[in-house]
Amino acid sequence: MSSDDIKGGNLPDRPTGHSGEVEETGTPSFPDPGLPPHQPRRQDIDEDAAARSERAIAFMFTLSMLATIGFIASFVVIDRTTIVHIWPFGHVNALNFALGLTLGVALFTIGAGAVHWARTLMSGHEIPQERHPIAASPELRQQVLADFAEGAKDSVLGRRKLIRNTMFGALALVPLSGVVLLRDLGPLPEDKLRHTLWGKGKQLINQNTGLPIKPSDVTVGSLVFAVPEGLEEEDHDFLEQIAKAALMIVRLNPDDIKDKRERDWGYEGIVAFSKICTHVGCPISLYESQTHHVLCPCHQSTFDLADGARVIFGPAGHPLPQLRISVNEEGNLQALGDFDEPVGPSFWERG
Repeated sequence: MSSDDIKGGNLPDRPTGHSGEVEETGTPSFPDPGLPPHQPRRQDIDEDAAARSERAIAFMFTLSMLATIGFIASFVVIDRTTIVHIWPFGHVNALNFALGLTLGVALFTIGAGAVHWARTLMSGHEIPQERHPIAASPELRQQVLADFAEGAKDSVLGRRKLIRNTMFGALALVPLSGVVLLRDLGPLPEDKLRHTLWGKGKQLINQNTGLPIKPSDVTVGSLVFAVPEGLEEEDHDFLEQIAKAALMIVRLNPDDIKDKRERDWGYEGIVAFSKICTHVGCPISLYESQTHHVLCPCHQSTFDLADGARVIFGPAGHPLPQLRISVNEEGNLQALGDFDEPVGPSFWERG
């Protein structure tokens, strides 16, 4: 063939029937080689080998269950501040290491058991599957269901009860790891929201001077802030405790007190109420001596201290809790117990 033939476009006909070529009919020019002959596995012909595989799989599922139990036990028993030396990692947090190790073993052994099950005991016959359009026909859907049933039969799940039971046990226990992790969202509230440091015999300490409060220290028209005896700013939980125990003390004319219980729980017109607003927990600090109203500076919730500290304006949901007080032998104001109800905002929604 000359260069003139190429320039002129006179090319010879391409041969057909070669490997990789497609004939005019659109069918491959080479025959389908098919699948190689099936080679049976040892477990297919030796029941003892199959039983050993079954025991190995069951061992892995059982190990997963034990690791999950170990995860939960580690979370409960090991202190989160414990540091240990583990070669070759060096000094590590014992809780984190135990949680990672046990959860990793639990998940890995489930996966390893499933893979070993599929490779040794499930059907080993090669099954070709042709490509089909995305939309499945009714016949295809029936075929899928039939294949699923055949796969379930090939899995020998019904006959290999040891595998079935240990697998279900491992799969049932592993989710407990996630449930236990919810415990780490924070400390359980228990009944901490229902109690403060106030108790019978606790003296009322002036928050500004740090001295016990005598009835003569509280004059009509004044507002005094108090904390429980024994609470110091250096305490590690000072902020947590003061957020519940902060107290405001006012002195009213006994004739101005409308609520009988409020009068009985006070001392010569001196009444003590929680300083924590029942809306969102802001500290109340604004007092109108003529109206006996206290105002929260955050959202203007207003409470009437002459009428059981009930809400007369604003978004607060319930009155301020009152602290029952008296005078001790030394002439200082003291508490006769804790608040009669939990302090703070939205307690009933939270607790």
